[in-house]
Amino acid sequence: MVRSLVLTVDRDNDLGVKAGIRGPVIGRKATLTAALRLGIADPEESDTNAILGALHHHDRLVENADVHDEVEIALLTGDVRVGPRSDRAIASQLDEVIQEFQPDVAILVTDGADDEASMPIITSRVRVEHVEKIIVRQSKGIESTYYYIAKAIEDPRWRAKLLVPISVFLMIIGLGLIIPNGGVLIGAMPLIVGIWMFAKGLGWEEQLERLMLDLRESATGGIFSSMLWAISIFSIILGFVTAYQVFTNMEYVEYSNLRIWTVAIDEALQWIVVSTFAFTLSIGVLRWTEGSFTGRSILLIGFGTVVYTIAEATLDVIRIGLSGAIYILDFETVSNDWGLPLFTIALYYLLRTIIESIAKEDETGPTNKFWGV
Repeated sequence: MVRSLVLTVDRDNDLGVKAGIRGPVIGRKATLTAALRLGIADPEESDTNAILGALHHHDRLVENADVHDEVEIALLTGDVRVGPRSDRAIASQLDEVIQEFQPDVAILVTDGADDEASMPIITSRVRVEHVEKIIVRQSKGIESTYYYIAKAIEDPRWRAKLLVPISVFLMIIGLGLIIPNGGVLIGAMPLIVGIWMFAKGLGWEEQLERLMLDLRESATGGIFSSMLWAISIFSIILGFVTAYQVFTNMEYVEYSNLRIWTVAIDEALQWIVVSTFAFTLSIGVLRWTEGSFTGRSILLIGFGTVVYTIAEATLDVIRIGLSGAIYILDFETVSNDWGLPLFTIALYYLLRTIIESIAKEDETGPTNKFWGV
């Protein structure tokens, strides 16, 4: 006897928003009703095809099943705010389905990669035997291509992914052509693309999504955290303005490009540090108000101080080298340039030891260790 479960997932909860149906939907009749109501509410919704594809697999399994085998179909819904919130809803509904049906294997039917993102949740609870992706066959003409682009622009989820990068590139090109000496802005486009590809390759999407969520919660978490967030954004703007003033300053016309970049980074570095500190403090205040403060914000501030002092000393040495002067390696010069970075490294180590000791004491109870020494 084998108990098979055919699953389909609506991660962004189109079924609840457009058809008013809450998940989980269990059983062939209820699933068919959900497909019809969603199809009537929005005939262009791809989740309708995924539900019908799940019904097709269910009926085919029923026809080929043995006498003692059992087959069931279920539809799970997430949340409009796709992410951890929708995944928690899917996990809760899947636990409810498993408790009621007790399946041995599962077949997952989806309409794309967005719904397939819930695979780890499903495989952690039931063995997935097969994954089927439903792709609607369409004509390949120019009219169809234009139709899909237009629909993607109308969709709020795809609109940000499609229009924002294109608009940023067009604004950079426009500013580079309008303002004097705007070649720097146009030349910055490969840098922006490279940073984006680097972040994409390392998989920083989840960290960025969490960062944006913290920014949104920080803006509504209190006056003090919102003020720090505003200071952070304003400092970033001032940093870009400061760097731009260096590029347009006639005093540096005879400098090489590397030397101009070094001066620009050196001038803007302080504003960048102020922005980082203000942002970190805003997150720390938010964590404090939520009761989940762990000291990581303080560690980030300490680490930022170390990075700033090292970067400042390095830029000073680079500027001396690019100016044609000789960097004298005597004790007084080296201690003046690198004494502060070494001091901040020692302070950061002490700060980290204190915070880790306090966190460990909170978890395991009092110990005989004194700040890890």
